[in-house]
Amino acid sequence: MIAVPTIILVVVVVFAFIIITGAIKIVPQGYEYTVQRFGRFTRTLKPGIAFLTPFFEGVGKRINMMEQVLEVPRQDVITKDNVTVQVDGIVFIQVIDSGQAAYRVNNLNYAISQLTMTNLRTVVGSMDLDEVLSQRDAINTRLLATIDQATHPWGVKCMRIEIKDLAPPPDITNAMARQMKAEREKRSLIIEAEGDRQAAITRAEGSKQSAILEAEGRREAAFRDAEARERSADAEAKATTAVSDAIEKGSVNAINYFVAQKYVEAFGKLAESPNQKTVIVPADMSSLIGSIAGISELLKGDNRPAQPPKPQAPKTSVPKGG
Repeated sequence: MIAVPTIILVVVVVFAFIIITGAIKIVPQGYEYTVQRFGRFTRTLKPGIAFLTPFFEGVGKRINMMEQVLEVPRQDVITKDNVTVQVDGIVFIQVIDSGQAAYRVNNLNYAISQLTMTNLRTVVGSMDLDEVLSQRDAINTRLLATIDQATHPWGVKCMRIEIKDLAPPPDITNAMARQMKAEREKRSLIIEAEGDRQAAITRAEGSKQSAILEAEGRREAAFRDAEARERSADAEAKATTAVSDAIEKGSVNAINYFVAQKYVEAFGKLAESPNQKTVIVPADMSSLIGSIAGISELLKGDNRPAQPPKPQAPKTSVPKGG
Protein backbone atom coordinates (compact mmCIF):
# COMPACT_ATOMS: atom_id res chain seq x y z
CA MET A 1 0.00 0.00 0.00
CA ILE A 2 1.01 3.60 -0.71
CA ALA A 3 1.96 5.53 2.32
CA VAL A 4 -0.11 8.51 3.37
CA PRO A 5 2.79 10.94 3.23
CA THR A 6 3.39 9.97 -0.38
CA ILE A 7 -0.23 10.62 -1.29
CA ILE A 8 -0.13 13.98 0.43
CA LEU A 9 3.08 14.88 -1.44
CA VAL A 10 1.52 13.98 -4.77
CA VAL A 11 -1.58 16.04 -3.98
CA VAL A 12 0.57 19.00 -2.99
CA VAL A 13 2.62 18.76 -6.19
CA VAL A 14 -0.50 18.58 -8.36
CA PHE A 15 -2.06 21.45 -6.51
CA ALA A 16 1.10 23.53 -6.89
CA PHE A 17 1.25 22.72 -10.61
CA ILE A 18 -2.36 23.85 -11.04
CA ILE A 19 -1.67 27.06 -9.17
CA ILE A 20 1.47 27.83 -11.18
CA THR A 21 -0.26 27.02 -14.45
CA GLY A 22 -3.19 29.27 -13.60
CA ALA A 23 -0.98 32.09 -12.33
CA ILE A 24 1.51 32.29 -15.23
CA LYS A 25 0.28 33.15 -18.72
CA ILE A 26 2.33 33.65 -21.90
CA VAL A 27 0.65 35.88 -24.50
CA PRO A 28 1.90 35.38 -28.11
CA GLN A 29 2.85 38.30 -30.35
CA GLY A 30 -0.12 39.81 -32.20
CA TYR A 31 -2.63 38.90 -29.53
CA GLU A 32 -3.99 40.37 -26.33
CA TYR A 33 -5.79 38.53 -23.52
CA THR A 34 -8.50 40.00 -21.38
CA VAL A 35 -8.40 39.31 -17.63
CA GLN A 36 -11.60 38.67 -15.68
CA ARG A 37 -11.96 38.64 -11.90
CA PHE A 38 -15.01 36.75 -10.84
CA GLY A 39 -16.38 37.26 -14.36
CA ARG A 40 -15.69 40.98 -14.53
CA PHE A 41 -13.22 42.50 -17.00
CA THR A 42 -10.32 44.12 -15.19
CA ARG A 43 -7.39 44.52 -17.59
CA THR A 44 -5.67 43.21 -20.74
CA LEU A 45 -2.48 41.25 -21.04
CA LYS A 46 0.07 42.39 -23.63
CA PRO A 47 2.32 39.96 -25.55
CA GLY A 48 4.83 38.24 -23.25
CA ILE A 49 4.69 36.61 -19.82
CA ALA A 50 2.08 37.72 -17.26
CA PHE A 51 0.99 36.67 -13.78
CA LEU A 52 -2.56 36.24 -12.53
CA THR A 53 -4.00 35.75 -9.08
CA PRO A 54 -4.90 32.09 -8.76
CA PHE A 55 -8.56 31.24 -8.14
CA PHE A 56 -9.51 34.92 -8.46
CA GLU A 57 -8.45 35.93 -12.00
CA GLY A 58 -8.67 34.16 -15.29
CA VAL A 59 -8.28 34.75 -19.04
CA GLY A 60 -11.51 35.94 -20.62
CA LYS A 61 -11.07 36.57 -24.42
CA ARG A 62 -8.12 36.00 -26.69
CA ILE A 63 -8.21 38.92 -29.17
CA ASN A 64 -6.33 38.95 -32.46
CA MET A 65 -4.70 42.41 -32.78
CA MET A 66 -3.35 41.87 -36.31
CA GLU A 67 -5.03 43.23 -39.43
CA GLN A 68 -7.68 40.81 -40.61
CA VAL A 69 -9.49 40.26 -43.89
CA LEU A 70 -13.22 39.56 -43.83
CA GLU A 71 -15.16 38.26 -46.81
CA VAL A 72 -18.38 40.06 -47.75
CA PRO A 73 -20.75 37.44 -49.19
CA ARG A 74 -22.12 37.92 -52.71
CA GLN A 75 -25.57 39.45 -52.76
CA ASP A 76 -28.07 40.85 -55.27
CA VAL A 77 -28.44 44.62 -55.19
CA ILE A 78 -30.96 46.72 -57.14
CA THR A 79 -29.52 49.93 -58.51
CA LYS A 80 -31.28 53.27 -58.80
CA ASP A 81 -32.35 52.52 -62.39
CA ASN A 82 -33.87 49.13 -61.35
CA VAL A 83 -31.06 46.88 -62.56
CA THR A 84 -30.08 43.90 -60.40
CA VAL A 85 -26.37 43.36 -59.96
CA GLN A 86 -24.43 40.86 -57.91
CA VAL A 87 -21.86 42.44 -55.60
CA ASP A 88 -19.28 41.07 -53.21
CA GLY A 89 -16.19 42.48 -51.52
CA ILE A 90 -13.61 42.27 -48.76
CA VAL A 91 -13.04 44.32 -45.61
CA PHE A 92 -9.69 44.93 -43.88
CA ILE A 93 -10.05 45.56 -40.14
CA GLN A 94 -7.76 45.85 -37.14
CA VAL A 95 -8.65 45.75 -33.45
CA ILE A 96 -7.41 48.83 -31.62
CA ASP A 97 -9.01 48.28 -28.18
CA SER A 98 -9.18 44.63 -27.17
CA GLY A 99 -11.48 45.28 -24.21
CA GLN A 100 -14.15 46.95 -26.31
CA ALA A 101 -13.79 44.40 -29.12
CA ALA A 102 -14.30 41.59 -26.60
CA TYR A 103 -17.24 42.95 -24.63
CA ARG A 104 -19.01 45.54 -26.79
CA VAL A 105 -20.16 43.19 -29.52
CA ASN A 106 -20.79 39.49 -29.80
CA ASN A 107 -19.11 37.75 -32.74
CA LEU A 108 -17.20 40.72 -34.06
CA ASN A 109 -16.40 39.36 -37.54
CA TYR A 110 -20.00 38.38 -38.26
CA ALA A 111 -21.25 41.76 -37.11
CA ILE A 112 -18.83 43.65 -39.37
CA SER A 113 -19.71 41.41 -42.33
CA GLN A 114 -23.44 42.00 -41.93
CA LEU A 115 -22.91 45.72 -41.41
CA THR A 116 -20.89 45.92 -44.64
CA MET A 117 -23.53 44.04 -46.62
CA THR A 118 -26.35 46.35 -45.53
CA ASN A 119 -24.37 49.50 -46.24
CA LEU A 120 -23.26 48.10 -49.59
CA ARG A 121 -26.90 47.70 -50.59
CA THR A 122 -27.59 51.25 -49.49
CA VAL A 123 -24.69 52.80 -51.42
CA VAL A 124 -25.17 50.80 -54.63
CA GLY A 125 -28.92 51.28 -54.54
CA SER A 126 -28.49 55.05 -54.62
CA MET A 127 -26.50 54.97 -57.88
CA ASP A 128 -27.26 54.19 -61.52
CA LEU A 129 -25.73 51.16 -63.19
CA ASP A 130 -23.23 53.20 -65.16
CA GLU A 131 -22.11 54.95 -61.98
CA VAL A 132 -21.81 51.65 -60.13
CA LEU A 133 -19.62 50.17 -62.87
CA SER A 134 -17.44 53.23 -63.33
CA GLN A 135 -17.15 54.59 -59.78
CA ARG A 136 -15.87 51.74 -57.66
CA ASP A 137 -13.49 54.07 -55.86
CA ALA A 138 -16.38 56.30 -54.84
CA ILE A 139 -18.31 53.26 -53.53
CA ASN A 140 -15.27 52.07 -51.56
CA THR A 141 -14.74 55.52 -50.05
CA ARG A 142 -18.35 55.89 -48.94
CA LEU A 143 -18.43 52.39 -47.48
CA LEU A 144 -15.15 52.91 -45.65
CA ALA A 145 -16.36 56.11 -44.00
CA THR A 146 -19.64 54.49 -42.92
CA ILE A 147 -18.19 51.21 -41.62
CA ASP A 148 -15.32 52.90 -39.81
CA GLN A 149 -17.71 55.21 -38.00
CA ALA A 150 -20.00 52.32 -37.06
CA THR A 151 -17.20 50.05 -35.78
CA HIS A 152 -15.36 52.75 -33.80
CA PRO A 153 -17.35 52.03 -30.57
CA TRP A 154 -16.31 48.38 -30.90
CA GLY A 155 -12.63 49.26 -30.67
CA VAL A 156 -12.10 48.32 -34.33
CA LYS A 157 -10.45 50.36 -37.10
CA CYS A 158 -11.70 49.70 -40.63
CA MET A 159 -8.58 50.04 -42.77
CA ARG A 160 -10.09 49.72 -46.27
CA ILE A 161 -12.94 48.17 -48.23
CA GLU A 162 -12.67 46.81 -51.76
CA ILE A 163 -15.42 45.73 -54.16
CA LYS A 164 -14.30 42.43 -55.61
CA ASP A 165 -16.85 41.88 -58.34
CA LEU A 166 -19.84 43.56 -59.96
CA ALA A 167 -21.85 41.26 -62.20
CA PRO A 168 -24.82 42.69 -64.14
CA PRO A 169 -27.41 40.31 -65.63
CA PRO A 170 -26.51 38.60 -68.94
CA ASP A 171 -28.99 40.66 -71.00
CA ILE A 172 -27.56 43.88 -69.58
CA THR A 173 -24.05 42.64 -70.32
CA ASN A 174 -24.98 41.91 -73.95
CA ALA A 175 -26.62 45.31 -74.31
CA MET A 176 -23.54 46.97 -72.88
CA ALA A 177 -21.34 45.05 -75.33
CA ARG A 178 -23.47 46.22 -78.26
CA GLN A 179 -23.42 49.78 -76.93
CA MET A 180 -19.65 49.66 -76.56
CA LYS A 181 -19.28 48.38 -80.12
CA ALA A 182 -21.56 51.10 -81.48
CA GLU A 183 -19.67 53.72 -79.48
CA ARG A 184 -16.34 52.53 -80.83
CA GLU A 185 -17.65 52.56 -84.39
CA LYS A 186 -18.95 56.07 -83.81
CA ARG A 187 -15.57 57.18 -82.52
CA SER A 188 -13.88 55.57 -85.50
CA LEU A 189 -16.14 57.42 -87.94
CA ILE A 190 -15.63 60.69 -86.08
CA ILE A 191 -11.86 60.26 -86.08
CA GLU A 192 -11.88 59.35 -89.77
CA ALA A 193 -14.06 62.37 -90.62
CA GLU A 194 -11.82 64.58 -88.52
CA GLY A 195 -8.81 63.23 -90.39
CA ASP A 196 -10.44 63.94 -93.76
CA ARG A 197 -11.36 67.42 -92.58
CA GLN A 198 -7.85 68.11 -91.39
CA ALA A 199 -6.41 66.78 -94.63
CA ALA A 200 -8.75 68.99 -96.67
CA ILE A 201 -7.81 72.00 -94.57
CA THR A 202 -4.13 71.21 -95.02
CA ARG A 203 -4.54 70.83 -98.77
CA ALA A 204 -6.48 74.09 -98.95
CA GLU A 205 -3.83 75.86 -96.90
CA GLY A 206 -1.17 74.44 -99.22
CA SER A 207 -3.06 75.62 -102.31
CA LYS A 208 -3.55 79.01 -100.72
CA GLN A 209 0.13 79.36 -99.88
CA SER A 210 1.05 78.16 -103.36
CA ALA A 211 -1.27 80.72 -104.97
CA ILE A 212 0.08 83.47 -102.72
CA LEU A 213 3.67 82.58 -103.55
CA GLU A 214 2.84 82.32 -107.25
CA ALA A 215 1.15 85.73 -107.14
CA GLU A 216 4.12 87.16 -105.28
CA GLY A 217 6.39 85.70 -107.93
CA ARG A 218 4.34 87.21 -110.76
CA ARG A 219 4.30 90.53 -108.95
CA GLU A 220 8.04 90.46 -108.46
CA ALA A 221 8.57 89.45 -112.09
CA ALA A 222 6.26 92.20 -113.31
CA PHE A 223 8.01 94.70 -111.07
CA ARG A 224 11.39 93.66 -112.41
CA ASP A 225 10.12 93.67 -116.02
CA ALA A 226 8.75 97.16 -115.49
CA GLU A 227 12.02 98.23 -113.92
CA ALA A 228 13.93 96.74 -116.87
CA ARG A 229 11.68 98.49 -119.36
CA GLU A 230 12.04 101.71 -117.42
CA ARG A 231 15.79 101.44 -117.44
CA SER A 232 15.75 100.54 -121.14
CA ALA A 233 13.51 103.55 -121.82
CA ASP A 234 15.83 105.75 -119.77
CA ALA A 235 18.80 104.46 -121.73
CA GLU A 236 16.96 104.99 -125.00
CA ALA A 237 15.97 108.48 -123.94
CA LYS A 238 19.53 109.27 -122.97
CA ALA A 239 20.78 107.92 -126.30
CA THR A 240 18.17 109.90 -128.19
CA THR A 241 19.03 113.00 -126.22
CA ALA A 242 22.69 112.49 -126.97
CA VAL A 243 21.93 112.06 -130.67
CA SER A 244 19.63 115.10 -130.64
CA ASP A 245 22.32 117.17 -128.96
CA ALA A 246 24.82 116.04 -131.53
CA ILE A 247 22.41 116.90 -134.35
CA GLU A 248 21.78 120.33 -132.85
CA LYS A 249 25.53 120.91 -132.75
CA GLY A 250 25.69 120.09 -136.44
CA SER A 251 27.29 116.65 -136.21
CA VAL A 252 26.32 114.79 -139.38
CA ASN A 253 28.03 111.60 -138.23
CA ALA A 254 25.66 111.31 -135.28
CA ILE A 255 22.49 111.33 -137.36
CA ASN A 256 24.10 109.04 -139.89
CA TYR A 257 24.97 106.60 -137.10
CA PHE A 258 21.47 106.80 -135.64
CA VAL A 259 19.68 106.16 -138.94
CA ALA A 260 22.06 103.41 -139.98
CA GLN A 261 21.67 101.65 -136.64
CA LYS A 262 17.86 101.61 -136.90
CA TYR A 263 18.10 100.38 -140.46
CA VAL A 264 20.42 97.52 -139.55
CA GLU A 265 18.22 96.53 -136.59
CA ALA A 266 15.12 96.44 -138.76
CA PHE A 267 16.91 94.42 -141.40
CA GLY A 268 18.19 91.99 -138.77
CA LYS A 269 14.70 91.40 -137.37
CA LEU A 270 13.45 90.75 -140.86
CA ALA A 271 16.11 88.14 -141.38
CA GLU A 272 15.49 86.47 -138.01
CA SER A 273 11.75 85.90 -138.59
CA PRO A 274 11.07 82.10 -138.48
CA ASN A 275 8.28 82.33 -141.07
CA GLN A 276 10.29 84.46 -143.46
CA LYS A 277 11.78 82.31 -146.20
CA THR A 278 12.73 85.10 -148.60
CA VAL A 279 14.64 88.23 -147.70
CA ILE A 280 14.56 91.16 -150.13
CA VAL A 281 17.81 93.08 -150.13
CA PRO A 282 17.89 96.50 -151.82
CA ALA A 283 19.88 96.34 -155.02
CA ASP A 284 21.51 99.68 -154.42
CA MET A 285 22.79 99.91 -150.87
CA SER A 286 24.07 103.37 -151.66
CA SER A 287 20.51 104.67 -151.47
CA LEU A 288 20.74 104.36 -147.69
CA ILE A 289 23.81 106.56 -147.68
CA GLY A 290 22.06 108.96 -150.01
CA SER A 291 19.09 109.17 -147.68
CA ILE A 292 21.37 109.84 -144.77
CA ALA A 293 23.23 112.49 -146.72
CA GLY A 294 19.94 114.10 -147.71
CA ILE A 295 18.82 114.32 -144.15
CA SER A 296 22.17 115.74 -143.19
CA GLU A 297 21.97 118.43 -145.82
CA LEU A 298 18.46 119.24 -144.68
CA LEU A 299 19.65 119.75 -141.12
CA LYS A 300 22.54 121.85 -142.35
CA GLY A 301 20.12 123.95 -144.29
CA ASP A 302 18.07 124.49 -141.19
CA ASN A 303 21.12 125.60 -139.26
CA ARG A 304 22.56 127.98 -141.99
CA PRO A 305 21.21 131.52 -142.34
CA ALA A 306 18.84 132.20 -145.14
CA GLN A 307 20.63 133.01 -148.52
CA PRO A 308 19.23 134.28 -151.77
CA PRO A 309 18.30 131.55 -154.21
CA LYS A 310 20.94 130.65 -156.77
CA PRO A 311 20.14 130.68 -160.42
CA GLN A 312 19.15 127.25 -161.56
CA ALA A 313 20.66 125.63 -164.58
CA PRO A 314 18.34 124.59 -167.28
CA LYS A 315 17.13 121.03 -166.93
CA THR A 316 18.05 118.59 -169.54
CA SER A 317 16.10 115.48 -170.05
CA VAL A 318 17.97 112.24 -170.50
CA PRO A 319 16.20 109.53 -172.35
CA LYS A 320 15.72 106.27 -170.44
CA GLY A 321 17.13 104.27 -173.15
CA GLY A 322 20.39 106.22 -173.12
